[in-house]
Amino acid sequence: MVRESLARVLDACDEISVVGQAGDGVELRSVVSQKKPQCLVMDYSMPAHEPTSVIKDLLGEFKALKILMLTVHENVHYAVRTLEAGAHGYLIKSAAVEELVEAICTIREGNVYISKKISPDVWAQLRRPKGRRNGLEALSQREFDVLRMLGNGATLQQCALELEVSVSTVSTYRSRIIEKLNLATTADLVRFAIENKLVN
Repeated sequence: MVRESLARVLDACDEISVVGQAGDGVELRSVVSQKKPQCLVMDYSMPAHEPTSVIKDLLGEFKALKILMLTVHENVHYAVRTLEAGAHGYLIKSAAVEELVEAICTIREGNVYISKKISPDVWAQLRRPKGRRNGLEALSQREFDVLRMLGNGATLQQCALELEVSVSTVSTYRSRIIEKLNLATTADLVRFAIENKLVN
């Protein structure tokens, strides 16, 4: 319902024409391949896809595509990882429709758009050299994904299935997360994810 509503609003804008919609990651790839849009507005939590991997795959195949991530996640770390994966914009869903139109027009012109609500903090982290990052900033993308999934209640087996790796690999990621965040147990890890608003 939200997607249909946004599509109608965007279609009513003179600057924008909606050429397709998708309900999950599998359908998304098919629609982009068939319709070849200039700009893709993608939900971070869309079913059947891992956001940063999808971004890299799509941009590898469709060089001219511009990607705007539309999400409920206001956490700066989500935005930084999305932009470092190659996305051209990051917009929080609580923003007004006018800001969505502005964001689409901005990235279509070749510029980067970050939701006004978190823009200063995101730019501050992006400018910081990776070697000087710590805590959440120091996690690899896979470690961040595992932290987020475990925080949402997933088992190691479910994480492994989602990431298409072995359970032992996920267990290694978990150990690295605990070490990098100075935690002691998986329960601490889950609590950390919740307290830092990394859960859906």
